[in-house]
Amino acid sequence: MPLDPAFIGRSYPPSQPYDVSREKIREFADAIGATSPAYRDAEAAKALGHRDVIAPPTFAIVVSMKTNETVMFDPELQLDYSRVVHGDQNFTHHRPITAGDQLVSTAHIDSITSRMGNDMVTVRTEISTVDGELVATAKSMLVVRGEDA
Repeated sequence: MPLDPAFIGRSYPPSQPYDVSREKIREFADAIGATSPAYRDAEAAKALGHRDVIAPPTFAIVVSMKTNETVMFDPELQLDYSRVVHGDQNFTHHRPITAGDQLVSTAHIDSITSRMGNDMVTVRTEISTVDGELVATAKSMLVVRGEDA
C-alpha cells in the first residue's frame, strides 16, 4: 500500500540530547579513515580556530540516525522497513560539530512521492545544540520498494 502523502509536513518531537565527546569523534574518524589532526588533537583544532576537537562532516549521521528511526518506525506512517533502501543522503553544515556539544535533532517529512510502484520519502533532520543553535541539517531519501520490486 502506498504511503499517505498527508504525512508531508509532519514533524516529530526532538530527540534526547546527544553528548559529543572527543572519544566518539576519534572512533568515528578511525572508522572512516579520516586523518585530520583536528579530529583527534584539541590543540590542532584550536590552531584552526575551533574550541575543541571537531567531527568529520559525516559524523552528523550518528546524531540524526536515531531521530530518523522515529519516522521509519512511526506506526501511523506504516512504512515497511523490510522494503527500505537508502536512496540519498546529504548534509548542510552551519558550523562543525565539536567535542562538548550537546545536540538534539528533530525530524520532518519533507516529501513523499511514488514512482513505478516505489515510494520515496525525504526526511530532513535539523541538528541543534540544546540551546537552540542550528549546527547541521541532514536530508535522507528512503526508497520503499513496491511489492513487485
